[in-house]
Amino acid sequence: MFTVKFVGGAKKSFPIELLKIDKSNVTIQELITLLLELKPLDTPKLDTDNILIAVNGADSSAMDGKSTKIKDNDIVSIIPVIHGGLSKKFTFEYSKKLIQILEIKGQKSINVKFIDDLRKKYPKLLLQAVSCDFVLNNYHLKKIISLSIESQKNNILLSNKLETDILMRFALTKQISDAIRTVGIKSKTNFFIIAIGNKKTLHSLYLELMPISTNIFSKNNEIYLKKHFKITKRHIDSIYSKNPLADLLIEKAAVLL
Repeated sequence: MFTVKFVGGAKKSFPIELLKIDKSNVTIQELITLLLELKPLDTPKLDTDNILIAVNGADSSAMDGKSTKIKDNDIVSIIPVIHGGLSKKFTFEYSKKLIQILEIKGQKSINVKFIDDLRKKYPKLLLQAVSCDFVLNNYHLKKIISLSIESQKNNILLSNKLETDILMRFALTKQISDAIRTVGIKSKTNFFIIAIGNKKTLHSLYLELMPISTNIFSKNNEIYLKKHFKITKRHIDSIYSKNPLADLLIEKAAVLL
């Protein structure tokens, strides 16, 4: 037997928080099929193409993907990665870390000192700023952050800091200076603040930055990213996926070691 935990919007499809399933040694794919069979008819559709499935706090895509086996006493979390409408922030949990994303309006007066000042003010938070030009969508963003967290757990960070590793993986470079120059804060360009920490401190950060934040994930960067990283149609066609560009960028970020 194992437990399925529904998080955020997934609760609309399953109006319960926990579901006990009297099976074991089933795959993630088999679980998805089972959930679609068990979902009440009078609840919203469960969008299985846009969910993150974590097993005991670890993203299954960083394990064996949909072939990941679920064992007795495992806790499987179903977490939507796309939410209806526009929002001022995006929050998710990965490997027991709470992560909050805010999009900040680019201004002439905001430069790299902005993130340094925030780090001094919020020493309990891990903070990084990434140009919005280099984030395709929230699926791409979540996967890159997950890669960095997994690298930290396995002691194979590209840098000695998690937040620097995140920056380098978005820039697809092993050079810290190149990453800062490429995907760091730029004048008049919107950027994401990636914050990792406890709920109370994250909320304080949100309240402070809300006046200069904007709706997140509203820009389509597909053409820009393809051009910048020299990704051709042939590259895209070689990826069998519903999110080929995102998965290609994630794959490139994963093999930077």
